Order: sequence, then structure tokens, then C-alpha cells
Amino acid sequence: MQLLPVPVRRLAAWCAVILLVAGVAYVGIRLCATFRTAVTPVLLALLGTALLRPLYKRLVKARMPRSMAAALTCVAVVAVVGGAVYVVVAALIDTGDQIVASLKDAARSLAEHFGAAGTSLDDLASNSGDLLTKFGGTAASNVISGVSVVGETIAMAVLALLLVFFFLRDSDRAAGALRSVAPGGTGDTLEAMSRRAFAAVEGFMRGTTLIALIDALCITVGLLVLDVPGAPGLGALVFVGAYIPYLGAFISGAVAVLVALADRGLVIALWALGVVLAVQVLEGHVLQPAIQSRTVQMHPAAVMLAITAGASVAGVLGMLLAVPLTAAGFGVLSEIRTRQGLGPSEPPAPSAS
Repeated sequence: MQLLPVPVRRLAAWCAVILLVAGVAYVGIRLCATFRTAVTPVLLALLGTALLRPLYKRLVKARMPRSMAAALTCVAVVAVVGGAVYVVVAALIDTGDQIVASLKDAARSLAEHFGAAGTSLDDLASNSGDLLTKFGGTAASNVISGVSVVGETIAMAVLALLLVFFFLRDSDRAAGALRSVAPGGTGDTLEAMSRRAFAAVEGFMRGTTLIALIDALCITVGLLVLDVPGAPGLGALVFVGAYIPYLGAFISGAVAVLVALADRGLVIALWALGVVLAVQVLEGHVLQPAIQSRTVQMHPAAVMLAITAGASVAGVLGMLLAVPLTAAGFGVLSEIRTRQGLGPSEPPAPSAS
């Protein structure tokens, strides 16, 4: 090795480090995939805890016992999520046939103008039920082994809810637990990195939820004004899609425009496109800077790569979890840079609870 130039030795050292990190990451991903039925509830519980912690802290400040505050928070989230799921499902059931019929009409219109390409779209719309069934079967085969989808989903949801309760109730002990497992004198560093990562996830979850609600309301109102069929269902689709940055907004917006084109014609479709683009401009230039300005900011390329990697590892669930986990990773890197004197002297404070 001494015979090699210094730049070559440095390059070799960096290659060894990169290979080591890649190997550890690969083994970690494989282990998470193997134990996904246990890992997924933990990740969902961490996201839920990040979203619900402000409510829990308010209850604790009101001199409520921690266990009761955590229990009431979990009851509140069950009521809110249950009600939201009911509203979304009811809206999709009531308007789903209209949306599918409108998409089929749009595909036929495209077939008249573009021939084979439009025919393929028509076939896709006609067989959408079969495609969804096949996709669901594929997802089920990847997620479960000998257990029904409904049973496993319920079990994972219950486990995640219980973990949210314990994470909220015992959050004051988290720092002590981290220090107890930290080797040597790394307790302060590990605690700081954990706090930075959790603050990034907390800001992302609360900011994304608020932005998704505003986007869904604006697009729903716009579609109702334009008298586009299935506006509530399309608004629900926009809300859910907002948790997958860029890709979710593109898909939900495209569906809304196609439905408007099929049912109301080209002029109304252009107006619907204008509504969707206006909401996206509002989100990108007003909502994102105002709501998530104090969280970890990620480049769009990094977000897209994270979504793609998450989809390749765990499908739709991976796409939903990829961005908050990447935000946590960026938070850790930011803390490391700060401690090395390469970043800001103070970490970004979490948004007000």
C-alpha cells in the first residue's frame, strides 16, 4: 500500500467505507423485509407519535396523568381516523362508478383521435377492476404468508395503536434509554441525532397533513364549482395522494382532469387543469415555505429517488414511508454536520405544538 500514491490510497479508503455502508444498509433492508409484520407497525407508530405528540403534550400540561393523556390521544385518533376513513370510503363508493365511467368515456374519446393508444387506455379503464384485484393479490402475497389481508391489517393496526400509546406515555424516558445503550461517551451525540431525526419526522407529518387537507379542500371546491362528477371522491384521492410528494399530486390531478374531460368537455377540463395547477402553485410557493420552512428541506431529486427506492422495497407502503424516513436521515446528517462545524450552530426547533 505504501507504493501507491496518496490520492489512490484515499480513494481506496473511501471505496471501502462506501462498500461497508452499502453492505450494512442492504442487510438492514433485508432484515426489515423479513420482519416486516413487526417493523411496519413500529414505523407507523413512530409517524403517528410524531403527528399526535402536540395533543398529548397539551393534555399533560393540563395536569392529566400521562397514561390517561396517552389513552385519550389514542381514542381521539381512532375516532378521527375512523371517521375520515368512513367519509373517504363512502365518497369513493358513491362516486367511484361515476369516476370509472368518466375515465372510460375519456379513453374512448382518445381512441377516436389517437387510435391504438386510446384503445389501450379504454381497455385499461374497462379492466380496472381486474387490475386492482390482481394488484391487491400481488401485494397480499408480498405482505402476508398464510394469513388473510384483512386479519393482518387489523393486527398491524392494533399493534401500531398500542405502540403509539406506549411511545407517547414513555416519551420522557426515551433519552435515558438511548443513553443507557450508547457506547462510551456518545450518549449526548446519539440523543441529539435522535431528537433531530424525530423533529424532522414530526415537522414533515404535521406539515404534510395540513397541506394535504388544504389541497383536498381547494380542489374539491373547484371541482364542485365546475360541476365535475365525483368531486368528493377526487378530493379524497388528492388528500391521500399528498402523502406521496409529486407523484401522488400528479396522479390525482391527472385523474381529476380526465374525469372533467370525459363528462364536461374540453373547456371544463382546461378549467379543472387550471384549478389543479393553481393549487400546486399555491402549495409550492406558499404552503410549503410557510408550513414546512422549519423542517428538513429535501431536494426534489432526493424525494423522487426515495419514493422509487421505497416502492421497490415495499410497494405502496414503502412509498408512503420513504419520505419521512429520508427526512429523518437528513436530520441526522444535519446534526452530524453541525457537530463537525460544517452546518448551522443551532438545530432547527420543532414546530410549535
